[in-house]
Amino acid sequence: MVSVCMATYNGERFIREQIDSILCQLKSEDELIISDDGSTDKTIEIIKSYNDNRIILLHHKKNPAIARKKHSRNFYYASENFENALNNAHGDYVFLSDQDDVWSPGKVERMVEELERGYDCVQCGFQNINECNQPKPLQKGKNVSASVIKNLAMTPFLGCCMAVDRKAFSYILPFPSMLIGHDLWIGELCVAKKKFGKIPDILVGYRQHGENVSPGTSGKSSNPFLFKITYRIRFIYYLLSRLIAA
Repeated sequence: MVSVCMATYNGERFIREQIDSILCQLKSEDELIISDDGSTDKTIEIIKSYNDNRIILLHHKKNPAIARKKHSRNFYYASENFENALNNAHGDYVFLSDQDDVWSPGKVERMVEELERGYDCVQCGFQNINECNQPKPLQKGKNVSASVIKNLAMTPFLGCCMAVDRKAFSYILPFPSMLIGHDLWIGELCVAKKKFGKIPDILVGYRQHGENVSPGTSGKSSNPFLFKITYRIRFIYYLLSRLIAA
């Protein structure tokens, strides 16, 4: 069984195209878990219009403590929203999905095939696209290193390109409190466990439209240098604590 976990917030512009590209790859027993973080546009209306039993809509309540955060507020919200979806997933293989991308035909089958080789997490390639689905200059993404420290500096993980074997839930969940990067957390743990696999195939149209939560594939961030350093130190502490506990 496959579960696709999608986090949404005011995604009316592109969500229908993304849902369409996912549902056509799912079997009748599979599920699309959509956790919405309080959308005020037509996102919920669009989701409900499908009337598809495979779609499970969750209404996630935002953590009020995040509103007081000065930096990376949307990342904190997104991580908690994704965790809510993951906590409600039932599949053996669990995919992460953004609300504004487009999945290539065969994505689910190809990534499940790779997970069945024994990986706990796999990440596929992507093609940048614009609002009109036109390809932008091809970016291969950053190479995932066997070194956790190098990955922490480069942040080479992209959640919308990731799929996870359910057995990894035993050590990736729950997320640490106030986690910025859910994909970095999952990727780093699986790398440390030597259970991370990379698929070179381009299986996601990664849409860049100026309103993405992620700053894009460049890895650039407007956060102050001191914040980046202190957060990474805290992240390493969380990571080591989880690995020791596991």
